[in-house]
Amino acid sequence: MQPLAPLDHGVIVLYLAGTLALGFWLGRRIHTGSDYFLAGRRLPWWAIGMSLVATDIGGTDIIGVGGAAYRWGLAVGNFEWIGCVPAMIVAAFVFIPHFYRTGIYTIPEFMERRFNVSVRTALALCWLIFMACNLGIMLLASAKMLVGLSGLGTQTCIVATAVMVGFYTVAGGLAAVVYTDVVQCTVMIGGCLLVVVLGLWDLGGIAELHRQLPPGHTRLVLPVDTESPFPWTGILFGLAMVLSPAYWIGNQAIVQRSLGARSAFQAQAAYVWGAVLKNVIPIIVAVPGLIALVKFPALADADVAVPRLVAELLPVGLRGAFVAAFLAALMSSVDSYLNSAATLLTQDLYHRFVRPDADERRTLLVGRVTTVALLAWAVAFAFWLTNLDQGIYGVFQTLMAFFQGPALALLLTGTLWRRATGRGALVGFLGGVMTTVVLFTLNQPGVCAWLGTAPLFRVAEPFLYFSVWAFLVSLALIAAVSYTTGPDGEEKTQHVIRFRARRSTP
Repeated sequence: MQPLAPLDHGVIVLYLAGTLALGFWLGRRIHTGSDYFLAGRRLPWWAIGMSLVATDIGGTDIIGVGGAAYRWGLAVGNFEWIGCVPAMIVAAFVFIPHFYRTGIYTIPEFMERRFNVSVRTALALCWLIFMACNLGIMLLASAKMLVGLSGLGTQTCIVATAVMVGFYTVAGGLAAVVYTDVVQCTVMIGGCLLVVVLGLWDLGGIAELHRQLPPGHTRLVLPVDTESPFPWTGILFGLAMVLSPAYWIGNQAIVQRSLGARSAFQAQAAYVWGAVLKNVIPIIVAVPGLIALVKFPALADADVAVPRLVAELLPVGLRGAFVAAFLAALMSSVDSYLNSAATLLTQDLYHRFVRPDADERRTLLVGRVTTVALLAWAVAFAFWLTNLDQGIYGVFQTLMAFFQGPALALLLTGTLWRRATGRGALVGFLGGVMTTVVLFTLNQPGVCAWLGTAPLFRVAEPFLYFSVWAFLVSLALIAAVSYTTGPDGEEKTQHVIRFRARRSTP
């Protein structure tokens, strides 16, 4: 982007100052561990729904999805329309109210109630490792944006972002995260929508955009043999049936918001409201990439498409508003993962194994200390990432697929099948994770060359297929081990969802 004018910097500073002030003000109401981790179960549905969207859409999505649309077309929108909305609706009416009524803090905690402590610990460790590493990646992504705006060094910008986000997250806990996410969601949608409107105006409307795009660039369903990383098989089986349900039903950073709702009904309404907003996201983050393709058809790097479009279209002041939207998207993801990682560390490890008798005030203290510790780790990890090539980001995008398929198998069997046992759940989860690791390893070019074999999956995003096989292996192992071992007691199976048909009155 072109250098920002003083007015742009003023808009950004005003936004950041307002976010910090809101987080500090909300922190005055935090007195217990329940206040810190679940906002005292006082969150309204509309705020949770907007927080869900803000958490899911990060700053890298604004740049990356626009770049993917520039290169591959509108099919990237399926990650929202097919990959999010159906799973959110199913979660809203089946799983979320069930989790809410159990009174849990974390999804791994539910796994112990349904299965055993080994399953809880395995799942908690997987999510904690992923979240802790992803925090470092998010801080580095934020810093790279700030470097271009401020002229400061990368490490200085990493620390500045960590301090800024950590300030209101430590002070206000989940309440600060959710309500600042409301502001950030509004700014993000408004800033991106502004780019879409001005871009279409500049081109002469939607019809003119469609006329100038390459053939097939607006197709949503792509064939299996496409060069695009989004063939319909991967989108339908890998994304819609495995990765997306696992994410929206089992991701602690997502589910924790609904657990802080005022009631089970409001938790449901939050997911439905988030699904409605999700239908807008592909339009505001993918369409700018299509507009950029028409205006700048020969860019060597697709990821510069959206920044170039912003620099071309937006005048002074509005350019600062878009940068504020970008920062909002980054901050909303960092604060959410930071708070949820601290919840996992405090509730599933400290409270479970170190001090089960800790009172609410001590839990609050430990929660804040672990938040600071996780932030320090994220800063150190971000520093380490600066010495590596950018391919590390893709590795960690794939990392979540290593355990999401097995995690979904746990969730489905644990909530829907009474015969599933704790031993079967543990074997199935670990076996599914190992399956993904093996498939990922055998698909690497260096390993294939050494073994003299061809890659297992000749697609750009093979993790969509890894997740399917891991899910199926986990299901098979859970079923096999459960049937060959004795059933768990009634105290475990009472956590299975019971669907009761309504009786019609004569």
